[in-house]
Amino acid sequence: MDSDKYLKIFIEEAAENMQGMNQALLELEKNPEEETNINNIFRIAHTLKGMSATMNFTKMAKLTHLMEDVLQEVRNKQIKLHSELIDILFDGFDALENYLKSIVDYGNEGNEEYNSIINSLKTIKKDEIQKKEQAEQTLNIQQQCEVHINELNEYEKNVINKAFEIGMKSYYIIINLDKGCVLKSARAYVIFQVLEKYCDIIKSEPSVEDIEDEKFDLSFSVVVVAKYPKETIEKKLFSVSEVESIIIKEFNKESTSCKPEPVNLGQTKSGTDKLHIENSGNEENKEVFITKARSVKTVRVDIEKLDILLNLVGELIIQKTRLEDVSDEKNQTYQESIQYLERIISNLHEAVMKVRMVPVEMVFNRFPRMIRDLSKELGKEIVLTMSGENTELDRTIIDEIGEPIVHLLRNSIDHGIEMPQERIAKGKSEQGHVFLKAYQEGNNVTIEVADDGHGINVERVKEKAVEKGISTINEVLSMTKNDIIDLLFKPGMSTASTVSDISGRGVGLDVVRTKIESLGGVIEIESEPDIGSRFIIRLPLTLAMIQALLVYIGEERYAIPLSNINQILKIKTEDIKFVQKREVILMNDTIVPLIRLEKVLGTPMEVEDKNRITTIIVNKSGKFYALTVDRLIGQQEIVIKNPGKYLSDLKTISGGTILGDGKIAFILDINYFAS
Repeated sequence: MDSDKYLKIFIEEAAENMQGMNQALLELEKNPEEETNINNIFRIAHTLKGMSATMNFTKMAKLTHLMEDVLQEVRNKQIKLHSELIDILFDGFDALENYLKSIVDYGNEGNEEYNSIINSLKTIKKDEIQKKEQAEQTLNIQQQCEVHINELNEYEKNVINKAFEIGMKSYYIIINLDKGCVLKSARAYVIFQVLEKYCDIIKSEPSVEDIEDEKFDLSFSVVVVAKYPKETIEKKLFSVSEVESIIIKEFNKESTSCKPEPVNLGQTKSGTDKLHIENSGNEENKEVFITKARSVKTVRVDIEKLDILLNLVGELIIQKTRLEDVSDEKNQTYQESIQYLERIISNLHEAVMKVRMVPVEMVFNRFPRMIRDLSKELGKEIVLTMSGENTELDRTIIDEIGEPIVHLLRNSIDHGIEMPQERIAKGKSEQGHVFLKAYQEGNNVTIEVADDGHGINVERVKEKAVEKGISTINEVLSMTKNDIIDLLFKPGMSTASTVSDISGRGVGLDVVRTKIESLGGVIEIESEPDIGSRFIIRLPLTLAMIQALLVYIGEERYAIPLSNINQILKIKTEDIKFVQKREVILMNDTIVPLIRLEKVLGTPMEVEDKNRITTIIVNKSGKFYALTVDRLIGQQEIVIKNPGKYLSDLKTISGGTILGDGKIAFILDINYFAS
């Protein structure tokens, strides 16, 4: 097998399974007695074992095999689950994660063997545990058959009774796969293919969809009707490799007796497979025909292919704009065609964007484990509450937003949440609380990171700002509370008294703001003493297309993102004042700095009325700035184009767009002008 061909698929599948294992381990630590969590971890470990063995990643296969063995003994009540075992399972998860990271980076597992974890898993597994005798297994399975027969619902009994009436037999079959079976779902598929040649399947446990997704152990059961004796079916099933044992229990009329009812279209106990049974009409060869509803299937699509599709949609929007510019208002047919084309393009654009959108749950799921580890490391009891995980963002933003949130959560835990004794002294609960919330606001998604700690010490921020030379004493004395808090985003700024692995180096919040602003977003801070702090991140839904205001500055056209615009004002030249030799205007009792774009961009303005100036008030992280423009063109949806390497050093623009006449308009970088 060409392993390289399937490496990407393996990485994607393994990452999803690792995410599920992480979540299940966290739930297991909270509820050790909940068997569902143990079963989930066991199944994931088994899946990872099969996948890694297929790809010849032997170290991963070995480790997951040992984890699987220990979990099996837990499920069999032979080993009691305790905190030490859970910690070892977490260590095993970390080792698997490191293996996967090495595979992503280098294409191999690396040299680390993790012998200490392997030895711990071997030690925990009790040597005295022996396999149960085959006879005992058979007896238990026979008893299970009786239980399952009694659990048949009325509809299933009716189907079996109908089969009896036309001379067919009904069986309850349990298939046990070999413990060395690697690809369970593939082997189950072969078994179903054999069964469908000689039987009609009316029920499976687990459901067909779960078996296809490998959501089962090494055993599954089916209820079938057939005209063949059970010896024939048993022989055909044993012809399939990796089948360890088969138990077939034949139903009789007494065991399935129930009130006769007409058998029509219905559902199985699981509610997933719709069935219909009918007589073939041939008295000599009576058969039961069963139709199943197919499950919904999904496909994986490379993000680069979606980027190409989105670019093509963008080109359609550009061409539609060009057609609008050359439209003939007198030609009614032309106008109707343009409107119809616009609707089609809008629907296509919306469909493509929906495909690119993914829930923030992909990012949020990694944080409970991080909070758990930091809580233990710092000796703090912290509860993480997450909400809005189904809120969707463009995949390109999802891939970038994880690290900024990590910085904010670490800051909340280290700087915000007090030690348990200090919280009790303040009359708070011993447990600190961190809140992670996401929700959509119009064309933006807001992510909040909040805590109920001691809040930001404004006086300490002042002292540190002066101490580190970020501001002077006179500057900090004249600052508002929000201005002082904003100093935390300056490079090198930290209020930590000591340097640790978690914080204190002055690297964090400045990186957070830089990353968020590069994604077209903004970040704000709210804080109250002894109540807590709240970091608010506002991000655009997508970076591919935006609503923008087109303006003239001299003879050049520029685009300003609509999400940054607060309002548009016409001001008189006499209303312009000077504060510390800088031009400002007064807006609602707020001093707003005036930025003359013609000077920054080097484009002479052509203003007809020199006594009145058009200004666009933009908002950056709660601060307002007034940008001067020549005149307004109007609002338009624009397709963002990367400026390329030759213009990458031009800090005043964040990109460009192609207008309807084929000419280019640069998109102004508001973060640069407001810095």
